[in-house]
Amino acid sequence: MSNMLHKLNNIRTLRAMAREFSIDVLEEMLEKFRIVTEEKRSEEESLREGMAEKQNKINSLLELMKAEGISPDELLGDSAASANAAKKRAARPAKYRFTDLNGEQKSWTGQGRMPKPIAQAIADGKTLDDFLI
Repeated sequence: MSNMLHKLNNIRTLRAMAREFSIDVLEEMLEKFRIVTEEKRSEEESLREGMAEKQNKINSLLELMKAEGISPDELLGDSAASANAAKKRAARPAKYRFTDLNGEQKSWTGQGRMPKPIAQAIADGKTLDDFLI
């Protein structure tokens, strides 16, 4: 919270600040606060009315679509499904094969954290090329 907002939000601080001003100045400031508050209220009300109007339009269009026997999914068609499918990337093929601590054969694509058995073998003097598939 900014320093000024902290001062305006605290009644004790406001009382201390008010000692420096005359009643006329305080009333003028109060009127300006009322104006700003009313502007903010009307702005929020117009925003709410706009959102309500938009929702009413959406509801009426949905009712028209239902009357015609069209579902929203049909309207979107396959483009929505293909857009979601395009976002997911294909799995990477494995490049390296190694034996884990339990004796199981596993593979690694070469991306992400290096598996511990490979890291241990490299520390012992092997190279990554020794694990290529």
